[in-house]
Amino acid sequence: MIRTIFTLAYLLLLALFASLHAQELWTLDKCINYAIDNNIQIKQSQLNTQYQQNNLQERKNSRLPNLNGQLSQNLNFGRSLTYLNTYTNVNSAQTDFGLGTQVTVFQGNQINNAVKKTEFDLKASFEDLAKAKDDLSLNIASTFLEILFSKELVKVSEEQLGITKQQLQQSQEKVNAGSLANGALMEIEAQAAREELNLIDAKNQLLLGKLRLAQMLELPFNEQFDVEIPALPEIAAQLTVSSSKDVYQTALTQRPEIRGAEFRFQSTAMQLKMAKGVYYPTLTFYANYYNLYNNQYKDINKNSISFGDQLSNNQRKGLGLQMNIPIFNRFQTKLQVSNAEIQMMNTKLELEGTKKVLRQEIETAQTTAITSFNRYKSTEKAVVSMKEAFRYSEEKFNVGMVNAVDYNTAKTSLVKASSDLLRAKYEFIFRSKILDFYKGIPITL
Repeated sequence: MIRTIFTLAYLLLLALFASLHAQELWTLDKCINYAIDNNIQIKQSQLNTQYQQNNLQERKNSRLPNLNGQLSQNLNFGRSLTYLNTYTNVNSAQTDFGLGTQVTVFQGNQINNAVKKTEFDLKASFEDLAKAKDDLSLNIASTFLEILFSKELVKVSEEQLGITKQQLQQSQEKVNAGSLANGALMEIEAQAAREELNLIDAKNQLLLGKLRLAQMLELPFNEQFDVEIPALPEIAAQLTVSSSKDVYQTALTQRPEIRGAEFRFQSTAMQLKMAKGVYYPTLTFYANYYNLYNNQYKDINKNSISFGDQLSNNQRKGLGLQMNIPIFNRFQTKLQVSNAEIQMMNTKLELEGTKKVLRQEIETAQTTAITSFNRYKSTEKAVVSMKEAFRYSEEKFNVGMVNAVDYNTAKTSLVKASSDLLRAKYEFIFRSKILDFYKGIPITL
């Protein structure tokens, strides 16, 4: 019995913990940080950076000399030449071993240029990683604001539906009392049905927004997943939006996609120098050591020579310099240089294209922010007027001076204006945050 009580208590605590955890609200900062730590594309970009680090170390290590050992065991059977210059049937065993090393002294500066190229590749991979994090942050911020917009839209729809239900109840009482035609009641009922559908659509959009955000966070989705509503910045009476030219000039020095494209261009410039380095001779220093032991080696008295004496007598050492001079390689070097020049020009065009895209994105963000601000201000005035017009229409409808059609039209216009006001508000906030983001200011709410 006691064991059963403890088991039930334990399960209850687990359920309570799971419920609290599931209902945990996510802030924008928490969403961004969690996504960066768990996103698969970010992890792949991090692995690519580690790969480039290994490539750089490999290039640097190519400056070092190598060291190779050699060991062989040979067994010989049959007629062999003896030390007396005669042939006889002898079974012999011989052990050969040696060490050799070589280091490149000069190779048209290809090694140094390869190291520089890989350094630029590594820097570009770091910028690609930063760009991937920025893109993810922007996408999460956009989806987060869409959820906030949907929440407010649901709230507006619920308020409007609540007003309509109250009006429907009042109209029903008037119909029962005979002071209102049944057709007016049916108009209110139709309006209530339309508003219920609008509320369902708003709730569906909110649910889909939460689903998209959960998927961006690599989380399994449940309907209890929700975000924390922050204190949004107030929209000032006067527009304050940074100039797109100023933002662009700042972004050129800070944005990772620009720096990454510049590093890739410098990498291809090093690749061109590497290709041209093949025209030059290669100078290599080498050194080696060789020794052997043969069980049939004998001295002048026909006595077997010991292992130690053979190692002392048979060792050979050598060192030297070797130069390889390219004379003709079927025009391969020429074609490699040409391809490197083409690749460098291509990365230069990619850099210019990246700058153009950045400028267009900033111009779009600024223009959209301005239009959203203007639309917000004009819609804000319209909502104030429509609220007053709807209040006046509602009063006249209650005393029978306005029919249900005109009353519903006034209310529909108010709902649409309220929705437009919310959309303009969140669009302006998001575009303003994008402009700040291009200036190097992190996205926060």
